[in-house]
Amino acid sequence: MKKFGQLVVKARYVILIISILLLIPAAFGYVNTRVNYDLLYYLPDGIDTMTGQDIMLNDFGSGAFGLVLVDGMDDENTAKLKKEIEGVDHVKNVLWYDSFADLKIPKSMLPKDVYNAFNKDGSTIMMVIFDDTSSGDGTMSAIENIRTLTKHQCKVSGISAVVTDTKSLVESEMAIYVIIAVIISIIVLSILMDSWLIPLFFMLSIGMAIVYNLGSNVVMGEISYLTKALAAVLQLAVTMDYSIFLWHSYEEQKKVIPNDNNKAMANAITATVSSIVGSSITTVAGFIALCFMTFTLGLDMGVVMAKGVVFGVIACVTVLPAMVLIFDKALVKTKHKPLIPDFKKLPKFITKHYPVFIIIFLLLVFPAYYGQKNTNVYYDLTLSLPKSLESVKSQNIISEDYNLGSANIVLISSKTPDYKVSKLLDDIKGVDGVQTALGLQTVLNGSIPNSFIPDDLTKELKTDKYEMLIFMSEYKTGSDEANNQCNEIEKIIKNYSKDGMLVGEAACTRDLIKITDKDFTVVNSVSIVLVFIIIALVFKSISIPIVLVALIEFAIFINMGIPYYTGATLPFIASIVIGTIQLGATVDYAILMTNRYKSERSAGHEKKIAATNALQATMKSIIISACTFFGATFGVGAYSNIDMISSLCILMSRGAFISMFCVICILPAFFIIFDKFIIKGSYKFLEK
Repeated sequence: MKKFGQLVVKARYVILIISILLLIPAAFGYVNTRVNYDLLYYLPDGIDTMTGQDIMLNDFGSGAFGLVLVDGMDDENTAKLKKEIEGVDHVKNVLWYDSFADLKIPKSMLPKDVYNAFNKDGSTIMMVIFDDTSSGDGTMSAIENIRTLTKHQCKVSGISAVVTDTKSLVESEMAIYVIIAVIISIIVLSILMDSWLIPLFFMLSIGMAIVYNLGSNVVMGEISYLTKALAAVLQLAVTMDYSIFLWHSYEEQKKVIPNDNNKAMANAITATVSSIVGSSITTVAGFIALCFMTFTLGLDMGVVMAKGVVFGVIACVTVLPAMVLIFDKALVKTKHKPLIPDFKKLPKFITKHYPVFIIIFLLLVFPAYYGQKNTNVYYDLTLSLPKSLESVKSQNIISEDYNLGSANIVLISSKTPDYKVSKLLDDIKGVDGVQTALGLQTVLNGSIPNSFIPDDLTKELKTDKYEMLIFMSEYKTGSDEANNQCNEIEKIIKNYSKDGMLVGEAACTRDLIKITDKDFTVVNSVSIVLVFIIIALVFKSISIPIVLVALIEFAIFINMGIPYYTGATLPFIASIVIGTIQLGATVDYAILMTNRYKSERSAGHEKKIAATNALQATMKSIIISACTFFGATFGVGAYSNIDMISSLCILMSRGAFISMFCVICILPAFFIIFDKFIIKGSYKFLEK
């Protein structure tokens, strides 16, 4: 590594020029990486709901559907509006009650199910079917065009409308996330570091790494909006430590070699590479654990963030040293005394009163565990968005006026006899919460003359392989009632058609709940195992990883348990990913102190003195690290109007501080109590 450090110093101008030039292809890749705004897209292939969506697209040419509420418009003008909507690009078809019977027929002759499904108190509902997927660019464009056809009389709801509004909101806020994270981080670092200017160079080098990371996502084809929104902020938060390590190492080397900055930097790089590589491995392991999720959003986030850590490490030992050496004079002129004190009395107080902190640990561990196990989560994606959004307002109006929570599609074999289809529709209508169920058999029952039935109705609802049925539910997507309803209707469908399936937002959300419940256990188990193995290898110990992982897991329990005791409800993704992120990113605090404790015990100090010295030596670094992590994430969490992003950032910022307090206050007590366990469970722990 010494030769590598010397090479970086020698080629500093070349490195800076190349790093700037690389921003061009990275920016090109960033612009050309598609963003997916539909989280349900990440459900695994092979389940009925996803297979059904493929059938809808391939056999019926229908990739998504939504509901349009038209208020205060007579039938004639509504029919005209329907034709205008059908003329919008990527609108495959519009189902209204005139799709089932000619408007010339008296309403009294219409089947009650047909009329009531689409009309109520001066308003009417249309089901718009699109030829692109729920999150397809064509569908989102069609949603925007439909909204322009009428102003206040036309309300569009459904997952595609939610996706469209999510895209607009994220695009309007994303740049602000980065600005907030950068400003707060600079303020925090300016206070905690010994130079007013060095935080700017930290931001520039990390900013380049972020651009490289986001630009390289083009090879993935597309990433989720959640990944894109959080990638820059999270990469900034978890890789800032590496820059701080390098700067501190450089400052120390300058004292040893006062008249040779180049040699000091080469030595600093050599010393820093080994420490930040070791530190980054646990963080990467945390993100890699996300890749084990069946819900493939985890793979999306895990790959991007693990890649971001690697880019952060590379930039730290190449781009940042080049900048520091080139602008060294400016950095010297802007130096100031660090405003954070050197802690001497507090570590002695903590180790002196270690039984108190053990008691606090014992008093909190069970309530924290119980709280995190029982924290409420939600799966309805609209709850993550502001109520002022058009799609959310529309969904609430439809829910209130029509007592309608969702519209759903049933696919059955086209070979199913008509009498069985009629019986199936009747059985579905009998399920609690189902308002109505419609299909070809609803109108082909003799109550309406065939001459009044549109010619293309059969073509729209039936192909050579499948027949489409529609049912309306009063239950809200993601609720226990909706999930139970989906389960019951699926059983009914299978009784009539073995290859039949249920398609729609309610069924997808039900599957999402089942899958992510398992993912929570898998991700946390994998992250714990990976971090355990890494710590075990680093310290050549079985006992140390038990102590350190148990401590950070305790911090995670507190963090995730707080919402239970405050009555807050978290978005489902937060409960899955926050544990592994907090473990991977903050276990480094514990590793840092443990390294120093090992050195102190190896030097012959008894356990209490060793714990005190270890805390004195590392407390400042841990506080700086936690504060920078907090600064990069808290502001975004406080600002964002998207609860999915806000909750994750608030949890990460709070988790950094909780882990910091646990490591500073409880880990020294663990060292004192478990000293024999640590020594006996480690290979040559007391040897230098």
